[in-house]
Amino acid sequence: MNNPLLEPFEQAPFSKIKNEHFKPAFLQAMDDARKEIDEIVDNPEPPTFKNTLEALDFAGQQLDRISSIFFNLNSAETNEEIQKIAQEVSPLLSEFSNDITLNQGLFERIKTVYEQRDSLELTPEQYTLLDKKYKSFSRNGANLNETDKKRLREIDAELSKLKLKFGENVLAETNKYELLITDEEDVKGLPEGTVEAAAQLAESKGKKGWLITLEYPSYIPFMKYAENRELRKKLSIAFGSKGFHNDELDNQQNVLKIVNLRFERANLLGYPTHADFVLEERMAETPAKVLEFLNELLIKAKPAAEREYTELENYAKELDGIDRLEKWDSAFYSEKLKQKLFNLDDEKLKPYFKLENVINGVFLVAEKLFGLRFKEVTNVEKYHPEVKTYEVYDDANNFISLFYADFHPRPGKRDGAWMTSFKPQFTLDGKNSRPHISNVCNFTRSTSTKPSLLTFNEVTTLFHEFGHGLHGMLANTTYPSLSGTSVYWDFVELPSQVMENWCYEKEALELFAFHYETGELIPMELVGKIKESANFQEGLATVRQLSFGFLDMAWHGKDPSNIKDVKAYETEAFKSTNLFPETPETCMSTSFSHIFQGGYSSGYYSYKWAEVLDADAFAYFKENGIFSREIANKFREYVLSKGGTENPMELYKRFRGAEPNIDALLERAGLLKK
Repeated sequence: MNNPLLEPFEQAPFSKIKNEHFKPAFLQAMDDARKEIDEIVDNPEPPTFKNTLEALDFAGQQLDRISSIFFNLNSAETNEEIQKIAQEVSPLLSEFSNDITLNQGLFERIKTVYEQRDSLELTPEQYTLLDKKYKSFSRNGANLNETDKKRLREIDAELSKLKLKFGENVLAETNKYELLITDEEDVKGLPEGTVEAAAQLAESKGKKGWLITLEYPSYIPFMKYAENRELRKKLSIAFGSKGFHNDELDNQQNVLKIVNLRFERANLLGYPTHADFVLEERMAETPAKVLEFLNELLIKAKPAAEREYTELENYAKELDGIDRLEKWDSAFYSEKLKQKLFNLDDEKLKPYFKLENVINGVFLVAEKLFGLRFKEVTNVEKYHPEVKTYEVYDDANNFISLFYADFHPRPGKRDGAWMTSFKPQFTLDGKNSRPHISNVCNFTRSTSTKPSLLTFNEVTTLFHEFGHGLHGMLANTTYPSLSGTSVYWDFVELPSQVMENWCYEKEALELFAFHYETGELIPMELVGKIKESANFQEGLATVRQLSFGFLDMAWHGKDPSNIKDVKAYETEAFKSTNLFPETPETCMSTSFSHIFQGGYSSGYYSYKWAEVLDADAFAYFKENGIFSREIANKFREYVLSKGGTENPMELYKRFRGAEPNIDALLERAGLLKK
């Protein structure tokens, strides 16, 4: 069979790929990669950096490309057949990975070079690659005896399947829930665009009325604006109980199995907990430091959160006689209170944030900061007709990157927003091979009468993911495993979070915030209100984010072997951060995909950690002008282009001239007592 995935290709050949190509391609590419590894191990020459470390980093490139295409499709355009293939190939890939890290001959060669490291005159990037490769072997079982190596393989194979199953269950739960509304009274309060989209969705499924789902563009406006409290409660419980129904899509056992296997794996490798294992390779270094960081922020944020909660509860009581503020009241009354205090309504802002204008805006910001130009092209193959493709050039007309953008929800696409890549950047034989980067989001679609208009939160999400995209696009390293976003996990959110700051700045908004009908620039009084309201309920938002970090550390920073009840354990973990009454029907852990499917286990704290970095970094921009090319060039040179080639704190200090100051975050969030 002619298999397009096994042919040489520069761009992903989506139009030629059929589902039946994937498994044979994986098997062949794994065989080829094994041969490349054997060549390294069997090389009669003494081990050197070039014939061992460099050869290893460039081995298996075809397999990496196939994996990135397949798993990106499994996130953004999946179906039952792709999910079935994922269940089959994930354990094989896990076994393949183990075959490498547990290859004694390969480890001996790496160890030989590692022991000579101080006499080899390596560049900082080469030194980092050697250090990371040596640690990736020793941290993943290279020093274990044969019995323990066998058990490690079994654990990794099982974990790869469980993580997939967890994600499949969450997606299936999201897709199967529908709230059909037939009484017009029950859509009262909803924005016109939301009502129209719900009617269109119902019609597309042959139903009369309005269809509300658990996808964000449907769920969030309903929770924020729907006046029917009972329906908000119903939807909130449906959203909060994904994977928690004791049925075939239940994730409680998957959670327990995942955390116990991770704990056993960490113990096998000589670490007290999974968090100890993970954090050894993070800026935070230890679970104790993470908890100290989370608690320090909690002490500062909780008094503000408690004041804000009381203020919101009193407002709901005064407005509607609500005795007890529940989780399904939070977004609704927050929005009303925000409108009252700032006369600022998301619906007033949306006409100024037409999706195409915001895309153009983020491109203009990138042009002013880094001299980049984005040219939309139609000759690049796509995995779905909605995907937009761009070639990216710098101001000297050098090709920088290919950029894919996929903005709307579909049944085969998981919730949320993320950046990923179809091809990394690297330098080989003197040629700088440029990356192929993708942003995937779930924004409100256009309707028959309106274009896609974004909420302000969606605008910041687009800028956030684009920041990750810039980290990938502007990569300029030698080795693929150190390129782009291949950095310490608590550093990876700096480029994304710092980009969000431009959304609040008049100079940036003037580039793209035009009314979709009149072309009028967003009134500066609205810009003032956006800035003024930026800290609205920041205490509640901070405590909520910290609660997720505490839950993550509770699952991964302790021995989980005696946990029997997922919900009870979660409730205990939330104790110090909980302000709302408990909802027995819901459980966050069973759909907490970041830590049970994605790569954030023991790393959820990194969002807040990176906020400290981003507040400090943006303060530097503001001191010099938010479009200062001098500061932007430093950020590009020391942060965006360097990937994981050096210690992130050293890179940050080179950019900023000092370590980050937590006060910059507290001041921006309005949590510093004057």
